[in-house]
Amino acid sequence: MSTQTIEKRQVPVSGMSCAGCAASVEDVLTAAEGVKSASVNYASYQVTIDYDESKTDLKLLREMVKNAGYDLALEELEMSEEQLEEKEQADYKVTQRNVVGSGIFAIPVFLLGMFFMNFPYSEIISFVLTTPVLFYFGREFFVNAYRQLKIGKTNMDSLVALSTGTAYLYSSFNTFFPSFLEARGMEAHIYFEAAAVIVFFILLGRLLEKRAKSGTTEAIKKLMGMQAKEVKLIEDGKTVSIPIDQVAVDQLILIKPGAKVPVDGVVESGTSYIDESTISGESMPVKKQENDRVYAGTLNQKGALHVRVKKVGKNTTLGQIIKMVSEAQGTKAPVQQLVDRIAAVFVPVVIAIAFISFGLWYVLGGDESLLMAVTAFITVLVIACPCALGLATPTALMVGIGQGAKNGILVKDAAGLQALQEADVVILDKTGTLTEGRPRLTDSWKDEMSIGEEDLACWKALEEYSEHPLAKMIVKELAHVEASSRIEDFQAITGKGISGLKEDKLYWVGNARLMEDQGVIVPEELKNIIKDWQSENRAFLFFGVGDEVRMSYAFRDEPKDGLQATLASLKKEGLEVVMATGDSKSMAQVIAQELAIDEWHGEMLPSDKANLVKSFQEKGKKVAMVGDGINDSEALASADVSIAMGEGADIAIDVADITILKSDINRLVAARQLAKNTQRIIKQNLFWAFIYNVLGIPIAAGLLYPFFGFLLNPMLAGAAMALSSVSVVTNSLRLKAK
Repeated sequence: MSTQTIEKRQVPVSGMSCAGCAASVEDVLTAAEGVKSASVNYASYQVTIDYDESKTDLKLLREMVKNAGYDLALEELEMSEEQLEEKEQADYKVTQRNVVGSGIFAIPVFLLGMFFMNFPYSEIISFVLTTPVLFYFGREFFVNAYRQLKIGKTNMDSLVALSTGTAYLYSSFNTFFPSFLEARGMEAHIYFEAAAVIVFFILLGRLLEKRAKSGTTEAIKKLMGMQAKEVKLIEDGKTVSIPIDQVAVDQLILIKPGAKVPVDGVVESGTSYIDESTISGESMPVKKQENDRVYAGTLNQKGALHVRVKKVGKNTTLGQIIKMVSEAQGTKAPVQQLVDRIAAVFVPVVIAIAFISFGLWYVLGGDESLLMAVTAFITVLVIACPCALGLATPTALMVGIGQGAKNGILVKDAAGLQALQEADVVILDKTGTLTEGRPRLTDSWKDEMSIGEEDLACWKALEEYSEHPLAKMIVKELAHVEASSRIEDFQAITGKGISGLKEDKLYWVGNARLMEDQGVIVPEELKNIIKDWQSENRAFLFFGVGDEVRMSYAFRDEPKDGLQATLASLKKEGLEVVMATGDSKSMAQVIAQELAIDEWHGEMLPSDKANLVKSFQEKGKKVAMVGDGINDSEALASADVSIAMGEGADIAIDVADITILKSDINRLVAARQLAKNTQRIIKQNLFWAFIYNVLGIPIAAGLLYPFFGFLLNPMLAGAAMALSSVSVVTNSLRLKAK
């Protein structure tokens, strides 16, 4: 029995010219054995493929895509950032050269056709000048159209090749055999200027589109540019420079003042301030000293640091951010599914409309029936560009997700961004989300008469087993005690605490719920003290032996700065703000009152939080869940959109649709605004793309001619088609200013 090995890869795709091409590539890949899913981003010319390596590989998939007239550029996967940049520049220069060349030839043809029709041999000159425009500078249209024709498909290149080819052949025939039509009482019109100018405009549009689209990937390029090229390695007391790809985990490196931090690591010696704005969006430099973590891509300012390497390359925080942003930019918003379905049938429908228009005008056009029929046929094919439809959603997402990354908001996929914009309720975990997550010990109570060194040793041993955030603090508090080495039957009781056995004596550490469940008695004196702790927003833990509580510690976890303004902004947005915490109900009430949160829930187990999410969903609400711990992962997975704090548990971040770096809850408002702005731009793009085609095609077919005598010139149709794509990309780039 073979084991599934699912691989997820992003691969560049070449040969695409419209959204219909993207749909064709997806169809080919998803039909292949072993491919779980394939999603093509037309804006970035990338396809994200989930496939089973035991059943297929990229080389086999490449052959299938090639047979469909496109290609998977596998060689680009091995290229460095500099090589990819060089290739992109080379491709841009080829397009630029074709634009300039076609313009040099097309402009004289345009002048002859529009203003100097009676110039001697104007038809022959136009023929000579138009030929290289179509078949040299614009040859890609005909080559790609032929590839599609061989497999019985059509795309944008098919429209361009069919329209300009028809204009060229019709004009060439009339140039060399004008008597054929003149003998039948018709004038032998030529369309060389239309054919040449259409190719020029479409090439110009693609050049402008490439330039504009390069702005949509600016964020990912900047992230990649943050990566250091060299490392100062310390070996045998000497410092040597080595390439970044040669450094290994656990090596010691030197980070000089003003240098980029090349790896994720821990400071072994030295003190400095590091600008972490590239990772977290936080503008203030952060002080770093012994045992503090540093992150690749950040900038060391004044002091020199000796750092022990912990993560390198793609495993660093920056590497993971680059991967997450790149994958997120390749995902599709739910609305894109409708666009893809339309794009898949768009070109065949347009070709059908063009032939119908030709037939109607040929029958009903009167004396100029052939002229009207050819003009309508060419204009419909030219104006019906599905490029704008294909660019409407992905360009907005690429810019929006990139802007989020620059500001410490990492979006895992487009659906999460849309869901955040649609959310009605936001459920907030308390510890690490609303509060700093770094509680400090404030008070303690001990039954001095009944506590021995052995009890303290057992409690310390239990905490050393525990992964609870408070465990390290308690171990530090009991530093004077040597932990017992004979604890047996250690148990972690989810949402309540821990227990262990030593010499038939049962030891407990946990909350009030654990003590109540196990019948452990809380002394009256301690109950009265706890009332004071609760009134001051302090959490507490009980330490019990057998059926008695013998010690308790109180902790204070401060709410994050600016939190009240953030919660007020969320409420102003129309969101229902709810707090859910595993702390006691009395503690939950105190902090809810302090932060003006109307609905709160305390003493919640992980399953309780997930059920709370579902209860709102059953009422028809869209729920955003914000958390940072392992105990939040079930609720995060259940929510319509899940948001994790970047300094929280890995499982919470893995589950989440959106991650807020540095656990700054105040960026939640910015994330919501980013989602709203991105969705607004997507809707605007789709509106104009649809309206352009809905209005443009009937006008091109001659709908206005019977009423106003207006028949759209094919050259104007070419210009409008080129500008439609550019306008969509330019509109998406407006997100950078928000």
